[in-house]
Amino acid sequence: MPDDTPTIGLRIVDSLAAVDAAQWDACALAPGSAGNPFLSYGFLKALEDSKSVGRRTGWQPQYLLAEAADGTLQGAAPLYVKGHSQGEYVFDHGWAQALERAGGRYYPKLQVAVPFTPVPGPRLFARPGPYAEAVRDAMIDMLAKVAGDNNISSVHVTFCTEADWKRFGARGWLLRLGQQYHWHNDGYRTFDDFLGALASRKRKAIRKEREQVRREGLTVRALCGDEISPEHWDTFFAFYMDTGGRKWGSPYLTRSFFDILGATMADKVVLVMAEADGRPVGGALNLKGDDTLYGRYWGCLESHAFLHFEACYYQAIDYAITHGLARVEAGAQGDHKIQRGYLPVPTFSAHWIVDPGFRRAIDDYLKRERPAVEQEIEGLMQYSPFRKENEG
Repeated sequence: MPDDTPTIGLRIVDSLAAVDAAQWDACALAPGSAGNPFLSYGFLKALEDSKSVGRRTGWQPQYLLAEAADGTLQGAAPLYVKGHSQGEYVFDHGWAQALERAGGRYYPKLQVAVPFTPVPGPRLFARPGPYAEAVRDAMIDMLAKVAGDNNISSVHVTFCTEADWKRFGARGWLLRLGQQYHWHNDGYRTFDDFLGALASRKRKAIRKEREQVRREGLTVRALCGDEISPEHWDTFFAFYMDTGGRKWGSPYLTRSFFDILGATMADKVVLVMAEADGRPVGGALNLKGDDTLYGRYWGCLESHAFLHFEACYYQAIDYAITHGLARVEAGAQGDHKIQRGYLPVPTFSAHWIVDPGFRRAIDDYLKRERPAVEQEIEGLMQYSPFRKENEG
């Protein structure tokens, strides 16, 4: 740190109960975070209190704190000890297998992330001020030191901002690119305005899909805040368990997580619910920040044509337009999102590998992977549904 920087102490705590909520949010939700709700004390504490994270889950909280001499929180990072590579969405199973075949031990590892949440955002939280950058650098160095001092193979910072990514790279971390799909609001006043920006064939396809949902007699609406009742959470949890059981084998979030979320963060929730003759059949959970709607979970108990697209994508776009939000982030995977207006964007992660030989191997792999990801994004953009010049 610069010579005039106040003394900052770095320590690790195993629960957010040891941290003042207002101080955490002053760092995590500082300008530049876009009010990302997943970074907030309330969301991360809900994961703890509901036992969705903890020793038995393989996500053991170990939050890194940077504090001034008077105890004021100057920075923090959401840090977890991992005993597996599940719930991360930046896949390193091949790395783990390679190290273990060579006689090494990949787990435990350290993960700087929001559990189960592939939502980009800051991972080095710092209180605004003249020393914020020095605090971030100190936390980066501490993360590497903790791994080296405790026989931990690696540290992985996933879905960080590009600014964080470059900062890690400048301090010797290995850099990885990924991609996911976001919808951007180009000043649309209505959903039809958005459709008008699409090529004719794509515009007609979306109208046909939405009409089919109506023809099946489904009603779909977005609920927020006090509109969401405990019964809605009961219903949505059934949707979540159905999808989670099929996709992951063991869903990550407990039932109590949704109760806590509804009790403490209802104003950040947009819950899309679909009914057939008054009977709930499917739904999607979104959270909202200052300028972004974040799509997270979807599930259904009955199969209906195009309901997934309506609940997850079109309702989200509708909501964003109505409420003046700048974008919708639809999460990881699924190139079917492109034809519905969600275009590929890069995502960023940084990795510290302790063993020098293993580090060289991963570095070589990433040097080849990054241009391949860039080429993939460029290729996917060719399938953009938006009108080109002189196209109807």
